[in-house]
Amino acid sequence: MIDRAALFRRLLSDLGLGESVQNLIGGKLCTGAGAPIALQDPYTQEELTSYPDCGEALAERACAATQEAQLGWSKSHSAAKRGEIMQDIARAVDAAAKPLAELEALVAGKPLRDCRIEVAKVAEMFRYYAGWADKLHGEVIPVPSGHLNYTLREPLGVVFQITPWNAPIFTAGWQIAPAIATGNGVVIKPSELTPVTTLALVRLAEGAGLPKGLVNVLCGLGPTTGQAAIAHEAVRKVIFVGSPETGRRVAVAAAQALKPAVLELGGKSANIVFDDANLKQACLGAQAAIFSGAGQSCVAGSRLLVHRAIHDELLEMISTGMNAITLGDPLDEATEIGPISNARQFAHVSDMIQSAATEGADVRSREARPETGFFVPPTVLAGLTNRAKAAQTEIFGPVVTAIPFDDEEEAIALANDTAFGLAGAVWTGDLGRAHRVSESVRAGTFWINSYKAIHVSSPFGGSLNSGFGRSSGTDALMEYTAAKSIWLDSAPVPRIAFGYVS
Repeated sequence: MIDRAALFRRLLSDLGLGESVQNLIGGKLCTGAGAPIALQDPYTQEELTSYPDCGEALAERACAATQEAQLGWSKSHSAAKRGEIMQDIARAVDAAAKPLAELEALVAGKPLRDCRIEVAKVAEMFRYYAGWADKLHGEVIPVPSGHLNYTLREPLGVVFQITPWNAPIFTAGWQIAPAIATGNGVVIKPSELTPVTTLALVRLAEGAGLPKGLVNVLCGLGPTTGQAAIAHEAVRKVIFVGSPETGRRVAVAAAQALKPAVLELGGKSANIVFDDANLKQACLGAQAAIFSGAGQSCVAGSRLLVHRAIHDELLEMISTGMNAITLGDPLDEATEIGPISNARQFAHVSDMIQSAATEGADVRSREARPETGFFVPPTVLAGLTNRAKAAQTEIFGPVVTAIPFDDEEEAIALANDTAFGLAGAVWTGDLGRAHRVSESVRAGTFWINSYKAIHVSSPFGGSLNSGFGRSSGTDALMEYTAAKSIWLDSAPVPRIAFGYVS
């Protein structure tokens, strides 16, 4: 039997974090002074450790430290040098992949096999944006003769990033890499429930040559630590990844401080299966869309829209398939689905299933589950309409609501009958239909005969309750820079006059 608390302490130590959870400011570990926060193992439901909330004073100190370091990063380090350091960070992540993946699995409850993939993707993110560091440029603008007008892309300065508990290290890399590639400094507050792999990532980055203090990590609560950072005068932009409810509060706080924000929020994505689809592929795709990661993904295919002619057959295939999925210890190589990441989310998912049953759903759940841990078995909810609570509320667990449709027009209408606009997919053998549906469904990302294909080079984001702004790809470079317009009067005698240049 593994002593999981001892393993936790050993992994922290191996990754240069001591044996307790602290904040990382100016290259030094420091302890907060706020209320205690417990870190719980989602598999055993036992406490791994507790640590004090960072608090306002340290948050303010971190913002000031980042501001000082950012000036040197953007002015003293050439763009090419920034790219070289980021390549070194990628190599450091690769070298520490084993302890990083184990720590992520232990704290977040994600299967080890998934954590390995996500750590590898973090290294890929730093490599990708390293290549962009010296390739950002402005433009020469065509203006009336006698004038030269050109633009520069400048870093914003200090950005504040708030990342979630469902994919801690992945989301940290997703946001930190484009920010520092473009010359910014970062204050990052990971979820208080899963802060350790973000700490480890930044510690590794510093060891690989990132200037200490350029990226500072705050381990604390939103109303205290987060609020103080948003309000700090050094912060120029706020990036939030998480729930719509918290996102609204973040947006209000940023607006009150007159700061722009990028919000990457939730979804209620429609996974649409037509009667001409390859049913075996669609079945596997539907299971991966909602059950992988225990459904704790903003793009999860949580609404399964199925043509009425194949509805019962496909649901039977999914029900049979989900009984073959391996649930278990996230640290076990064989585990395909781990527990829900924390007690609060476990209670929410369980309540939503019970609410759906009360509403009249035909609840089809996997029969066997582990005896310990925050496990919710893969579950299909049938017999509900698209207006049911389970079809309109983000459950964020391995629970899919199956809804029949009769034709293409109805499928599109059902897909768009939601307050979200993040992702979706269509399964069909008709190429024309595939394009019509993908263009008609309101979503920032849409897949055809696939699900959850992502890459750092592709933009990501949504609309409505799924947020605004874009992460990843070159769109992220624009989010972390601002255009400056520069004018030169090239006439032999400068023309000084009131009014505008004509």
